[in-house]
Amino acid sequence: MTSKSLSGGAIASLPRHRLLGEFSLWSADLANMERDLHRIEPYVDLHHIDVADARFTPGFLFFPDFVARIAKLTAKPIHVHLMVEAEIVEEQTRQFIEAGADLISVHAETGEAGLRAVELAKQLGAEAGVVLRLETSVPEAEPFLAEVAFFTLLGTSIGVKGQSLSDKACDRLRQARSLIRRVGREKAIVLAADGGIREQTVPLLRAAGAETVVLGSLAFGDKDLPGRMAWLHALETQPR
Repeated sequence: MTSKSLSGGAIASLPRHRLLGEFSLWSADLANMERDLHRIEPYVDLHHIDVADARFTPGFLFFPDFVARIAKLTAKPIHVHLMVEAEIVEEQTRQFIEAGADLISVHAETGEAGLRAVELAKQLGAEAGVVLRLETSVPEAEPFLAEVAFFTLLGTSIGVKGQSLSDKACDRLRQARSLIRRVGREKAIVLAADGGIREQTVPLLRAAGAETVVLGSLAFGDKDLPGRMAWLHALETQPR
């Protein structure tokens, strides 16, 4: 594999004509990460790495050193999802971009600190995104939408694997699509779905407007990964 170089342009160049494959490295075999990265490299559009501080979310998740190692093993963009409290979101943004993240997504719930982190990410040459917890209303993301490249909606409770998709998830994606359209950034923002990603839910999320889904076991647990990705890429959204 070829090591990647940091560039916000890597996010802008992602294909928009099909559903993206965003692979959550939380579902990889952490003891055999290099093997798993080699397996997925031809099929992944961007890597997704969750970061948790055990305060904003129930547990701890990955560190800048982990991202730095991944960045040396892949040529694909790295998306870091910061599930952290407002008082550390700016410093975490800096640390993870310095480690090799191409895209940093912060939670709208971090407010003004999150907005400053978005600006910092762009100053440092990366792209920025905004994320909403399941219980946060979609309009809460609006202050971020003028500056971000990704808008991610969680479809399950934050920070816990293996949950079923909320009944509210698809309607929230449709609300988000309407909001993106209203602020005039439909071509600039990728709408993402994270959580509850299963074979039966991906078509529903795609039909509701998702442009990327965060794949865990659906990708890493599939012995026919080329077939899985062909299926994913063929899914169509509904006319807008």
